[in-house]
Amino acid sequence: MNGMEVELDSDSSKKIDFKKIFYLCVKRFFDIFVSLVALIILLPLFLILAVLIKIDSKGKVFYKHKRIGKNGKIIYLYKFRSMYNDAEERLKEMLKDPKIKKEWEENFKIDNDPRITRVGKILRRTSIDELPQLLNIIKGDMSIVGPRPLVEDEIKKYGKNKDKFLSVTPGLTGWWACNGRSCRTYKDRIKLELYYVDNRSIWLDIKIIFMTVGAVIKGHGAK
Repeated sequence: MNGMEVELDSDSSKKIDFKKIFYLCVKRFFDIFVSLVALIILLPLFLILAVLIKIDSKGKVFYKHKRIGKNGKIIYLYKFRSMYNDAEERLKEMLKDPKIKKEWEENFKIDNDPRITRVGKILRRTSIDELPQLLNIIKGDMSIVGPRPLVEDEIKKYGKNKDKFLSVTPGLTGWWACNGRSCRTYKDRIKLELYYVDNRSIWLDIKIIFMTVGAVIKGHGAK
């Protein structure tokens, strides 16, 4: 026996990491419990936001966005709609501008994005648009804490670290999300997300949750 690891047999190099199993079990229990309680408490807020979104612009209240989850699995993130209904068509027109195209290719976001609605700006600034992802967490596609899930085109930016990044369940918040988020360059984001993958633990998760609360209250990094 070596610490928390036990060899299955003398001829096998496979080991059971009880510390990791304990961490993942606690993490999953915490995810389900907190998400269910939060959804019940936040239901009145969800109803109010649904009305405001419908009044502000045409379209659905919720928006599903295709992302890449753990081990490359395709998942669909739930969000409150924060953009106009024709956002994709607007983006195609905007990308005809070389400056905007360069910004989009480098960071996968656009400063002062005109596709965002009035209510959407508030939702994004407060990160409330992400709250429907509590449903993703209950489904098991996401965790409360983990690297933020990527769109397919972003994966290539991780290069040789792609498989490492995809080995972890993506999260509602994470080390990058509570350390500047959109104020950081994409290279910084990669370093921060991979730091979490290499150092994840119960205590780091707790630290991230508290840091996220502080970041949300201050509105730091959200756009």
